Order: sequence, then C-alpha cells, then structure tokens
Amino acid sequence: MLLFSAGTLAAVCRVDAQTSHVVSGVVTDSANRPVFGARVTLAGTSVVAVSDDRGEFRFTGIAAGPVQIRVSRLGFVPAVHQLHVAPDVSLHRVHLRLAALANSVSPVVVRASRVRYTGRLAGYYERLRRRSGGSFIARDEIDRNNGRTLSQLLAQTPGVSALRSRSGLGTVRMRGRGCRPLVWLDGMPMLAGEVDLDAFSSSTLHGIEMYLGGSNAPIDYTAPLGQSSCGTILLWSRGRDTEPAGGPRRPSVDLESMVASLKIFTSDQVDKPAELAGPEPLEVRYPVSLFAGGVSGKVVAEFVVDTAGLIEAGTLAIIFSAHPLFSDAVSEGLERARYTPAYKDGKAVRQIVYQPFTFAPGAGTSRKEGES
Repeated sequence: MLLFSAGTLAAVCRVDAQTSHVVSGVVTDSANRPVFGARVTLAGTSVVAVSDDRGEFRFTGIAAGPVQIRVSRLGFVPAVHQLHVAPDVSLHRVHLRLAALANSVSPVVVRASRVRYTGRLAGYYERLRRRSGGSFIARDEIDRNNGRTLSQLLAQTPGVSALRSRSGLGTVRMRGRGCRPLVWLDGMPMLAGEVDLDAFSSSTLHGIEMYLGGSNAPIDYTAPLGQSSCGTILLWSRGRDTEPAGGPRRPSVDLESMVASLKIFTSDQVDKPAELAGPEPLEVRYPVSLFAGGVSGKVVAEFVVDTAGLIEAGTLAIIFSAHPLFSDAVSEGLERARYTPAYKDGKAVRQIVYQPFTFAPGAGTSRKEGES
C-alpha cells in the first residue's frame, strides 16, 4: 500500500486519457472538528491519502465518472462517500464525517479561575480579560480576518472608520474626531506623524486595543500635551512568547498495524480498560492568552498506555484541537499523567486510549468530567 501525505499527493488514479480532475476535501468528526490521520482511499485502488492537521486531503488525476471514497481512522466508525466526478468540473470538494466510537475514559475538564500574567504582554492580557475601557481585537479574531488590511480590521469596531490619506497611507479616525490617533507598538509610541497602519500585516499581530477618547486609555499609554486626545491604538506583536511551542503532535509508530497484529488493544477488546489514576486530577495549564480572551475549546489526544500505566514514547498524537496552544497544554500535561493499565484475561496489556479534554475558563481546576 502506498501512503502519501496531504499536499504532496500526486498519484494518478483511473486517469482519463483526455481529462483528469482533482478531488480534495476535509475529514471531520460529527461536531465538525477536523480529524488528523484519517486514511482516505478510492475504491479499486491502493492509493491512500492521509488527512493533515486541518483534516484536509487531496487526490489528483481522477477520471470523470462515479467514485467511491472510503475513510477510516482508529477510534471512529468507517464511512463511505459516493461522488460523481463531472467531466466539466475540474475541482470537486467533499466533506467526510466520522462518528467517534464510544470512549472508555472520562473527559478531563480544564478550568481556571485566575491566571498569573507575566512578561511583556501581562498588562494586555489583564485588560483583555476585564474588557473594560476599550475595544479589543484578540488573536482568534485577527486570524479569522487575515485577508483584511489593518485599517479595515480596525474599522469593524463601532466608532472607528478607515480612510486613506492623500499620500496613500491607510489609517483610521475615531468617532467625532478628524485628527490621527496615537499608535503604540509593543509599548513604544509612534509619534512621528501619521502612521501607515496598512504597513503592518495583521498576521504579525497578536492583539489590538483601541481607546476612542483621550481619557480612557491606560495611564501608561497616555501621552502628554494632549497627544492622546484623538484616541489611542495599542498594537501587540507576535513572538516566541505567543506561538505554539511543539508543533503538530504525530506518532512515530503505526498504531493501526499494531492493533491489527494484537500488539496493542482497543478499549472494546479488553476486560478492564485503562483509565486515569486518581485521586489527584491531571494537571493541565490553561494557556494564558486563551484564558485572557475567554476562549474555550476541545482537544482529543491519542496514545498507548503500557502495562505499567505510563504513556508509551512515540505514540502520542492530537487527533483534533480547537487551538494549537490547547494542544501544547495537553501534550505537556500528559507527560506527567498516570493511568491504571488495561487488563485482558487477568494480565495487564497495552491499550490505545482516546483522552478528551474540554477547556472552559471559569472557577475550579482540572478534573475528570462528572467529579464535583
């Protein structure tokens, strides 16, 4: 069997002598969360595409006519999708949904009532959490609007309008004011005339604060001699302290073939499945920037628990995640996790585990769902 990763797949399947087509798509779970590592095949061929971290896959060189697409992944019910490749359409997009099998381990709910902010962004995170005095554009909203110029992005805030100066600079004006607002970049004022906001790519920014009046900006960002009277814009750039550390989590072993050869077992193949060892909860830290922004989300991790109750090296993968920083937090927390091993025929065995996590800012600490 040939394996190709998404984006590099250039296999020819049932190539039409005159015209070939592209079939691409996304694999998600029933809640529309992208699924990593799903195997997508075309019936009658040995070519396989593997969904990437966004759940995406791609086939090229497909002939017109009926196509049966099959998708499978450990932990999910296999699915079949029928597609008719029209001869006059070059690109066909499909959405493949997988239903998760019943899970044997309780979800871990990650909560935090407060987070200690440190570093250059501490003040920004504190103000973002309070949402008082100004308007905020957090990282998730910036990423959703990445195709817009910065002046267009700022103008989505009520009371802010975009304009282009006679010299071609992209800037904004606050409600009722015809003068330029004072712009700060990472805590430093940009005092030398009109700032071309569109010279900043939104993809380089981690957060934005806007204060429409001259008196409601944070005192540390109020300039003397009335320079803040036309409004204040605080721009915070991305850096090592804002980006995910580890990148996508992928196993270095083929778990599917290990299950097929009975070297490891699934939860329905054992007499007593593996579960988190108590009574201490699994310690997972809420990412500070997501807590400050009130961002919630879910993560599902996949790994093998060995006969000693430890997670085997090289088996951890993140099947889906609402945010890469959530993935980092889960991966770090699982490094210290302890499980009771699975048992089959009275002996401890290795089991593949699917551990769900729910991040929800609020009172309390990490716990297994159902605990008080």
